[in-house]
Amino acid sequence: MVTGDTEDQASIGFELRPVGVIRSDIKQRADAPKQGSEGAPDVWLEVYPWASQALHLIATGDELIVITWFHRAHREVLQVHPRSDTRNPLAGVFATRSPDRPNPLGLHPVVVRAIDGNRLRVGPIEAIDGTPVVDIKPVLPCTPRAVGA
Repeated sequence: MVTGDTEDQASIGFELRPVGVIRSDIKQRADAPKQGSEGAPDVWLEVYPWASQALHLIATGDELIVITWFHRAHREVLQVHPRSDTRNPLAGVFATRSPDRPNPLGLHPVVVRAIDGNRLRVGPIEAIDGTPVVDIKPVLPCTPRAVGA
């Protein structure tokens, strides 16, 4: 159970459960690129058997957003030097893509390279081996806005 408290609201509760896990050659956080587009490998995303029916109609070549839980993140960190470069001024984590944040969700745009049962070969993705996957969403085509919308 995950709970959140604020000064203005009563405590709310909600539950996240992983739908799968990342299997990657990247084993250590220090070895991961900052972004998938910066040399990250393709990985196997293993969807747990209980969630495998949710893969219905996913196909090779599909663009997806993989949402992960950065299980090795430091959740108490609220400010960082962007890109871990101390020459950059401190910024609030909400203004950065730092994995260290109060709720360490990762958003990874990937392409499906192959499908093997309940496993998807996807990439590029900078998530390390063992990273829990909390959701998978399709990338939808952009539609033009109606005039005056």
